[in-house]
Amino acid sequence: MAMAMPAFAASGTLVAGLVAAILTQMAAIPVGPALLNSYLVETGPDKADFDITQANAAYVYDNALAGLLLLAAGHEDAARWIGEALAIAQSNDRFWTDGRLRNAYAAGPMGRPAKLPGWWDVKSNRWAEDPYQVSSETGPIAWAMLLWAALGMKSAANTAGDWLDDQLRASSGYYGGFYGFEPHPLKLTWQSTEQNTDLFAVFRNLGRAEDSGHAGEFVKAMFNPATGLFGAGLGPDGARNAMLAADAGIWPALAGLAPAQSAAAAIQSLRRGDGIGFSQASTSIWLEGTSFAALTHSPLTQTFLQTVAAEISPEGYVYATIAPTLSTGLTVGPSLQKGVPEQPFNYYRRPALSTTAWAGLAALGVNPLSQ
Repeated sequence: MAMAMPAFAASGTLVAGLVAAILTQMAAIPVGPALLNSYLVETGPDKADFDITQANAAYVYDNALAGLLLLAAGHEDAARWIGEALAIAQSNDRFWTDGRLRNAYAAGPMGRPAKLPGWWDVKSNRWAEDPYQVSSETGPIAWAMLLWAALGMKSAANTAGDWLDDQLRASSGYYGGFYGFEPHPLKLTWQSTEQNTDLFAVFRNLGRAEDSGHAGEFVKAMFNPATGLFGAGLGPDGARNAMLAADAGIWPALAGLAPAQSAAAAIQSLRRGDGIGFSQASTSIWLEGTSFAALTHSPLTQTFLQTVAAEISPEGYVYATIAPTLSTGLTVGPSLQKGVPEQPFNYYRRPALSTTAWAGLAALGVNPLSQ
């Protein structure tokens, strides 16, 4: 991770508060390898479906980001607890023995086998699990690898990298992952600009130059010179997905795969007042994207960080959104049941670990995608 000067004068105060909020959540868990809730959900009899399904979910991506922030802020022991929890999950899955990770695990101390998130479904009178949470997508695994690499845990990182290379390597770049429940999850044959950017960065950090180049060339091929923007990737049929999403539009520049102008063009297209949306489908501000957009050191960096600093919850986490609901234009995943439509992927105004971590990294001036 590369260091830079804090982006605005109050960044030190902002960082201290965000790191303290994460450490407070960790202090509520017994000392040792553990993962944090990704969202601080609402409780009570009128809680929404989102609050039910996310109540004990610790997403790998979110926790890896939190670990990277804790490491950058000087809390290596706390960061290592997250890294070790992910390593335990990798080698103690309830079914898989091949080095993959799930997208999420149950929040709290990491057990053996690694417990997956879920909830009691009152209507069907059974324990339920979410197909996305139990899936294994390329991007979240890459972020776990970034944390492992930063902590010097290269064995776990390379084991995951070997699995990705063996199972998800395409002729150009890498596929999206596997979706659904064991023993036969659906292979996702779409390819993501964002996820391949993640792999470019972490394979580079691990010294796997050929794998890094394989992912990086795919990302470069997704750039549209006519618009100056990166598309989201390729669909399952190999057709280009021209949708502009914040991560696909901004992260290639953060990873050193594209000039700063490409990120600036994406920010301009996605700007929603004093922040940015997730994609062109978003009508309000996505605070996670607004945070990592601040790392591009654009003229809007200070404005973006001030926007984020004004959206901190009573628990000290940054909210995911300013509006009650934010559309991304994406779906959670393919439908696994005939006649059941794909579910839209939305963000909700809840205190979010990933947003908090990106805000802290941006205020510190730490770019986790750089070498």
